[in-house]
Amino acid sequence: MHSFHGIASLAAVVLLLFAGQTGFAQQEIDPTRWESAMQAFDEQDRASPPPEGAIVLTGSSSIARWNDQAAAALAPLTVIARGFGGSTMQDALYHLDRVALRYKPRAILIYEGDNDTWGRIPEEEIVGNFKQIVARVHEELPETRIYVMSVKPSVARVDVWPAAQKVNGELKAIAAADPLVHYVDAVTPFMKADGTVMTDIFVEDNLHFNTLGNLIWGSTIRAALMPREARHETLH
Repeated sequence: MHSFHGIASLAAVVLLLFAGQTGFAQQEIDPTRWESAMQAFDEQDRASPPPEGAIVLTGSSSIARWNDQAAAALAPLTVIARGFGGSTMQDALYHLDRVALRYKPRAILIYEGDNDTWGRIPEEEIVGNFKQIVARVHEELPETRIYVMSVKPSVARVDVWPAAQKVNGELKAIAAADPLVHYVDAVTPFMKADGTVMTDIFVEDNLHFNTLGNLIWGSTIRAALMPREARHETLH
């Protein structure tokens, strides 16, 4: 007869093996894995304290890989780039204080859902996490606007595109019902006339943007922010 400890050990081994095959899903349960990234942001803040009333950009790799380009691409808007690649909507919620709220921004732009859908996180969970983000921002910064970007299409993740489209529909509905939430369409700018995603906008992984893709990405964000946010800048 097997002992309880023996059965528990066997179960642990099975879970570890499963985690090895679905590594992303296993990581998904531990948002503290981003502690080093958060500490890097702390260092940046100490070296160059960001102003209050700026626009925070946060989210997964499509934002994180653009962190260094954001200020120039969105000038004269004052932005604080706080993307952390590989993150999910749950991670954005968990770290909301450290990547956004502490800066008391006038607006927050969020790009999440890409890794969530790829990791087979249920659409209702992704959307539920975003609703919690909205609720926290409204509670702590009741005048702050939230720009939520749709999950972008990519060649690499075409298998989960139906799930991403469902998430996008829910995010768009949330924005339609809340005057402080604005939906940013990051699908249409990347689609060809036949309804398929462009193939010349990615680096070799067919997921992350090349120079052309980043130009379209930047112009999409700029077009979404500028009508409401330019009026809050001191323009010369």
